[in-house]
Amino acid sequence: MLFTQIKPMIVSVGSEPFDDERFIFEPKWDGWRLLIHKQGNRIEAYTPNGNIITNKFPELLEASDAIRVHSAILDCEGIVLREGRPVFDDFSYRGRLSLSSRITNAVKTHPATFVVFDVLYTDREHLNEPLMIRKQRLIDIVSATPVISPTMYIEAQGQALFKLTKDRDMEGIVAKRKESKYYVDTKSPDWLKIKHFKTIDVMILGYRDNPFKFVIGLNFRTVQNKPVGVVELECKPEEKEHFLGLAKQLHTVKDQKTQWIEPRLCCRIEYLERTDTHQLRTTVFREFLFDKKPEECRWT
Repeated sequence: MLFTQIKPMIVSVGSEPFDDERFIFEPKWDGWRLLIHKQGNRIEAYTPNGNIITNKFPELLEASDAIRVHSAILDCEGIVLREGRPVFDDFSYRGRLSLSSRITNAVKTHPATFVVFDVLYTDREHLNEPLMIRKQRLIDIVSATPVISPTMYIEAQGQALFKLTKDRDMEGIVAKRKESKYYVDTKSPDWLKIKHFKTIDVMILGYRDNPFKFVIGLNFRTVQNKPVGVVELECKPEEKEHFLGLAKQLHTVKDQKTQWIEPRLCCRIEYLERTDTHQLRTTVFREFLFDKKPEECRWT
């Protein structure tokens, strides 16, 4: 297993937080899922697609010293903390760097931390062991340092942790059955991610019919009016009619799917997830913002 591509166990989607003595609950860290392989003095970090990104994170050399076994494969999340909370864009920034001078500087400006939540291998495979045995192994072999640490978890009280992560503006929680085994490259109902909806104001860049949807966009530091997803319109008939009356005056081009309009109208939405390219998923329309300026709809 060591130093070969392994696709991690896939987390299923849960709907609501719950309490259950058969489960533990962890914070959902907002970063990159990574598998750390170590043998002796060699350490490598693999993405789920098998890309080796070790050279982008010099912190891994220090992390190696905190792994107190000769060999290990650890499932973790690479994060960068800003004001005590993980910021996905900050870790993605680290992942994009390639020049050694910029990487060295980023270790100071955007220091990475590796939060470990499972162990797949030490001197043998541990995939078929119950989760709680693997958790104990993890505590035994990984010393908590600023660059690597076992994740915290609580037993049974998922609703309390869900509220705490919301108060701290974190992504959500992961519920894991205590007896669950580790199934490589498999989506299991034994692991459930339960996320908080987040609110954001977006521009309306166009609309579609059957069903009626908006194409929504945001302004970024380097890109203006970037499409970031679609959202189905759930509003009163008179609101839709009012929107179409305004949009008709803003028509630009029309393709097979979308009637594009000038980016002058805004709305508020909620979303659950976003991709590495800032595409928003599981979106819900909340209200029109006819008085909001489009230039204020920015990703922050």
